[in-house]
Amino acid sequence: MDRVTRFAPSPTGPLHLGHAYAALVAAARGKRFLLRIEDIDSARCKPEWETAIYDDLCWLGLSWEQPVMRQSSRLLAYDAALAQLYHAGLTYHCTCTRGDIKAALSAPQEGVAIIGPDGPVYPGTCRDKGHLSGAVRLNMAKAMEMLGETSFDETGIHPGTYRFDAGRMVETIGDIVLARRDIGTSYHLAVVVDDAAQGITEVTRGEDLFEATAIHVVLQRLLGLPVPVYHHHRLIRDDQGKRLAKRDDARALAKYRAEGATPEDIRRMVGL
Repeated sequence: MDRVTRFAPSPTGPLHLGHAYAALVAAARGKRFLLRIEDIDSARCKPEWETAIYDDLCWLGLSWEQPVMRQSSRLLAYDAALAQLYHAGLTYHCTCTRGDIKAALSAPQEGVAIIGPDGPVYPGTCRDKGHLSGAVRLNMAKAMEMLGETSFDETGIHPGTYRFDAGRMVETIGDIVLARRDIGTSYHLAVVVDDAAQGITEVTRGEDLFEATAIHVVLQRLLGLPVPVYHHHRLIRDDQGKRLAKRDDARALAKYRAEGATPEDIRRMVGL
């Protein structure tokens, strides 16, 4: 079976060297290479940044299958996934603000807050309150009762099979947000629904998302979706060892292009 990979940027700023590396790795590893525009955050996503993504990737010499998937056109698919989890009794509404969560976790009886892939692990304040509105959270304990141990295969910088039992998922990840009040979905939900829709067989991405993979595998299994292989690669960092972000305009591909750099120069800069 042909390996299918994807690059899934958000049009919230210029692509930088880290994006170039991620796109080049994904394209090199896939017999079929797909592009997805993750533009559900309408307040931050801009059409001009989406156009710049296409320009930069073409300049790098990459091509991809058409049509390009855009998350903003897939809200009904996310709604359907949420409904499936709701009817399985696995979700609840949460009205807590970030301040509420911080206050609850700072109570003396809570001890030291555990930091998971989504930040401090939610203490379950709204789990049994029966709210009818608010953010939608996954009841992780119920989910793991249904699934038992979950696992995924990793082919990247730490290859092997990784297993996550119920205790670890509940204690170190907790009841993750599946849908924000202002957007109607979350990165975790959208990414698994979209990877399945695009037939992705190997997810390539930075090692900073490694810990979130267990969340994605849980959602894939709950929704009856295929579990791809994962390939987490190294990150491109600045001179101080910090991961590049979109605010690092000094390392934007457009700037290098304007200064006369070639795609071969970019490949050399990122160690390819």
